[in-house]
Amino acid sequence: MALDGIVTRAVADELQACVGARIHKIHQPSPHDLVLQIRGGGIQGRLLLSANPTYPRVHWSEQSFVNPMEAPMFCMLMRKYCEGAVIEAVRQVGNERILHLDVRQRDELGDTFQKRIVIELMGRHSNIILLDAATETIHDGIHHVTPSISSFRVVMPGTAYVSPPEQGKRDPFSILNEQEFTDALHAAGTALLHPPMPDEDSIHFGTAPKAVPAESLTPDKLIVAAFSGLSPLLAKEIVYRGTAGEAPITLPNGLDELQLTSGTLWPIFNELMTQFRTRKYEPQIVALSGGSGKSAFSVTALTHLSGDTSAFATVSACLEAFYGDKAQRDTVKQRVSDLIRFLQNERNKNEKKVEKLEETLREAREADKFRILGELLTASLHAVQRGDTSVELANYYEEDMPLVTITLDPQLTPSQNAQRLFKKYAKFRNSQTVVAEQMELAEREIQYLASLLQQLDSASLADIEEIREELVDQGYMRQRVKRGAKKKKPKQPALLCYTSSEGLPIYVGKNNTQNDFLTNKVAGPNDTWLHTKDIPGSHVVIRGNAFNDSTLEEAAMLAAQFSQARSSSMVPVDYTLIRHVKKPSGAKPGFVIYDHQKTLFITPDEQRLKDLPSQIKI
Repeated sequence: MALDGIVTRAVADELQACVGARIHKIHQPSPHDLVLQIRGGGIQGRLLLSANPTYPRVHWSEQSFVNPMEAPMFCMLMRKYCEGAVIEAVRQVGNERILHLDVRQRDELGDTFQKRIVIELMGRHSNIILLDAATETIHDGIHHVTPSISSFRVVMPGTAYVSPPEQGKRDPFSILNEQEFTDALHAAGTALLHPPMPDEDSIHFGTAPKAVPAESLTPDKLIVAAFSGLSPLLAKEIVYRGTAGEAPITLPNGLDELQLTSGTLWPIFNELMTQFRTRKYEPQIVALSGGSGKSAFSVTALTHLSGDTSAFATVSACLEAFYGDKAQRDTVKQRVSDLIRFLQNERNKNEKKVEKLEETLREAREADKFRILGELLTASLHAVQRGDTSVELANYYEEDMPLVTITLDPQLTPSQNAQRLFKKYAKFRNSQTVVAEQMELAEREIQYLASLLQQLDSASLADIEEIREELVDQGYMRQRVKRGAKKKKPKQPALLCYTSSEGLPIYVGKNNTQNDFLTNKVAGPNDTWLHTKDIPGSHVVIRGNAFNDSTLEEAAMLAAQFSQARSSSMVPVDYTLIRHVKKPSGAKPGFVIYDHQKTLFITPDEQRLKDLPSQIKI
């Protein structure tokens, strides 16, 4: 489910702890996200503000973010007005998915000014907007909304801020008794059954509200239509708690028996709202049973769902666990679609090349046939005339001397036909070595392309650019021509570093550039190197030689997790000392040979790996 008003309320309550703290640093790791480093007042951490169209959210984050070499314009603006600013207030607007962060800052002359960061968590309309708090003039938004996109509200520098349009719903926290609850449900149901007369614009643009049939007005739909900030998931939970007891109740649809519906649901509704008013939240994620892979989260128990439930101490921990790297993976998928298509096409070409070479090799292995035919023809030149298209001769190389038919070129003399067969024999005999070499090269190419496809499967945005540069350097792709100043390449790639349960650093190379740098430059001769056996994957290095089985297991799990076998069990992982790992001269990036290895079989434990601290080291 998406964030609703109740979850947003829980987030706002949790963020009250950062009132009085300062915004130390601001980064914009992606076009949709801002990361504020907050310090002071006993609080220190990274606050993620995301206007991602699919995964909008606000929460404290333990995740490591890779920032672009040059900060985007909106990030520079935020730094100008908000870096070093004191957070004076955090509040939710009504019960909507809108948060306001009021900050106070001093300019170069020492004068105080106040700004407001507005975070609108509204699906594809999500936005992060910086305002002047006094005049509510927009400085800028992370997403621009021009008049051509919306005539109701424009988000552009210098325009006045207009709040998102009201939905006409009641604030659930303003409902104090059963009668008000009933009236709200009745008003919402009536509006759905008898929508107001549409204006000309809504008719013209096809947005006029349409009446719904009474039988479609289920109790949970009435709750969603009546109250702001209540999602369908929470509405279903209210209905389930009210009707699923020792004697289950079935509530009618529509408005005819609304007193029964409201009388049944009001105690549960009031109990939940009282719980939320007093900041009693129960953040949890339910992994739905049935093998669909789907899950849902809320800040109260979801008793109507069946599945494995995970409870969290804070709403931030719940949101981070739920969203994980979903947003980053989606962005990566969009960025790598052209690379994946290119690599798959190249792999298909090489696979077809191998098929043709195998056919040529099979023919070449029959080279002796042409030699024998040539010798048979040479011994019987007197029996052949120029102009013959074929001749039938006894094969005296076999015991029973069977007759064989030799096809002839009528334009050639018998002697020339014999020489043609000997030339074919020489050609096929000599080609065996060449074809075998070509097949080996094509097989290596397929392995190399498979390794790149595997790397893209777990790549971050920074990893993608390194893979693209590698393809350019290897001559597979042309350099993208961009306008403006050329960006400087970093001197060395950033590496993902985990800390084992024993406190040892475990480095992971997520692409060939990082693999080469890690294995050939970073690692020492007595460090331990790991890689999945005969499976495309990452180079993994344990720095240091004094460790126990737990560190070795964790490093092997990382090697399996960052490989093509990440979803498999009992994955074979080779490990040896770095001094036994060599890169052959002229080999493809990331390719090494090694010896003195041992092999262990490991099944990746995703939760155990998530619990390991990790960071990007440059």
